[in-house]
Amino acid sequence: MENIKLIIFDLDGTLIDAYAAISNSFNYVMHRLGLKTQSAGLIRSLVGWGDKNLLKPYVPKGDLKHALSLYRNHHKHSLLKHAHLYPFVSRLLRRLKLKGYKLAVASNRPSKFSHILLRYLDIGAFFDYVLCADQSRHGKPHPEMLNKIVKRFGFKKSQALYVGDMVIDAQAGRRAKINTVIVTSGSSSKPDIKREQPFRIISAISRLPELL
Repeated sequence: MENIKLIIFDLDGTLIDAYAAISNSFNYVMHRLGLKTQSAGLIRSLVGWGDKNLLKPYVPKGDLKHALSLYRNHHKHSLLKHAHLYPFVSRLLRRLKLKGYKLAVASNRPSKFSHILLRYLDIGAFFDYVLCADQSRHGKPHPEMLNKIVKRFGFKKSQALYVGDMVIDAQAGRRAKINTVIVTSGSSSKPDIKREQPFRIISAISRLPELL
């Protein structure tokens, strides 16, 4: 893969483990609204589609706007307590920058929370561009975000690599016609990932340099 010049990363489940922060905020909302709390495992399986879609199946339609406000107010604090990087992430990003790769983020998280994570975990400076679902008409698995990032840098799609952790990441990469690497550290099972036939599947983000 000597031709790669741009590497686009998902955040949650790929570079960052924020599942405890998400579960904490989700169940805070359920408690405040007098609704049933859910297990961390179930909440983990719902992550990746954005916070509105996370809450929507569990909150009455008329309460969704209020629930989202409660979630977001709580989550900006929960992230600072419970989110952390996966092993070797900082070292990996530093190594990639030193080798001259352009680095970008494509996340279904709202921009506000993506930037909170990048600042708090001290990795924001590694990225040349960050694009989130609230800055696009469509979130993943639609290819729009990936297409916009590649276009911004003026590269060919053959010069880009996308790295995510979920089925929707594999789908987004395929629809954008960008080679996609899926890490099995996130919320999608390996059999589900395999069915999407991404370019490569790796067990940990630290294995990425082996492909470059």
